Amino acid sequence: MKGVRLTHVGGPTVLIEVGGWRLLTDPTFDPPGRKYNFGWGASSRKLAGPATAAANLEPIDAVLLSHDHHDDNLDEAGRAMLPAAGVVVTTEPGAKRLGGNGPAPKEVRGLAPWGTTRLEAPGRLAIEITATPCRHGPPLSRPIVGAVIGFALRWEGQEHGVLWVSGDTVLYDGVREVAERLQVDTALLHLGGVRFPVSGPLRYTMTAAEAVELCGLIRPRTAIPIHYEGWKHFRQGRDAIEGEFESAPEEFRRSVRWLPIGAAVGLGE
Repeated sequence: MKGVRLTHVGGPTVLIEVGGWRLLTDPTFDPPGRKYNFGWGASSRKLAGPATAAANLEPIDAVLLSHDHHDDNLDEAGRAMLPAAGVVVTTEPGAKRLGGNGPAPKEVRGLAPWGTTRLEAPGRLAIEITATPCRHGPPLSRPIVGAVIGFALRWEGQEHGVLWVSGDTVLYDGVREVAERLQVDTALLHLGGVRFPVSGPLRYTMTAAEAVELCGLIRPRTAIPIHYEGWKHFRQGRDAIEGEFESAPEEFRRSVRWLPIGAAVGLGE
C-alpha cells in the first residue's frame, strides 16, 4: 500500500499518515505500572509505556477509537488528548459518552457497524471510513463488554483494497463478513488472546490461530499484528503469534509484517 506511513506507539495505538492526514487509533499514553479495572471483576496491569508521548505526535486530525470504555484502548492520557484532535470517530454509545463527560472533543461521530463517514479537507485526499463489526468476547457477551467497532479506510488511488483496523474482537460471523464485503490490502489485527482469571478460558480478542484463519478469509497483502504487548491480560505475545504463522500456508507467512515499536514505517517500501 503506497503512500502510507505507520508508527506503532504500543498496544492498540498506531499513527496512520496518509494523504496529508494524521490519524491515531485507540490512544493509550499512560505510564506503566498502574492496575486498571474493566468491570465485572476483570482487571489488568499496564506493563509497558508508550514509545513516544502524545505531544510528540500532534497535530492529530482524527482519532479512530474502537471503544471508549476500556483503559487499554483509551486511558487517562489518551482521553486528555481528544479535545485537541480534529474529530473522534467511535461507536454510537461511545459518541454519547464522550460528548457528555469531561472535556469534550471538538467533534465526535458515532458509527454503527457498516456505517460510514468521510474526512475531507482542501488539498488532502478524501478518506471514507466504514465501521466494521466487532464482538469483544464470547457469544452473548455484548451487553456486558459493550459496543466495539473496527475501521476500514478507503481513498482514491488504492490499488489492492482498503486499510482495515480490526478493533478488539474475537473471530465470529461479523468479522467474517468483512471478507465478503471488502477487499483488504493491509490489515492491522488486534490480537493478544485476551483472558481474565475471573472468566477462565474465555477470550476477548483474537488468538494467533484465529488470525491465521482470518487471513485465509480476507487474504490481505499485508497483515500487521498490534494489541499483543504491554498489558498483563494480553496472553499471546509476538513469539506465540510468530509460532502460529510459521505453521500456516506460505502466502500467510509472507503477508505478516511486524512494525518496530516507535518507528515510522512506510508501507510499500
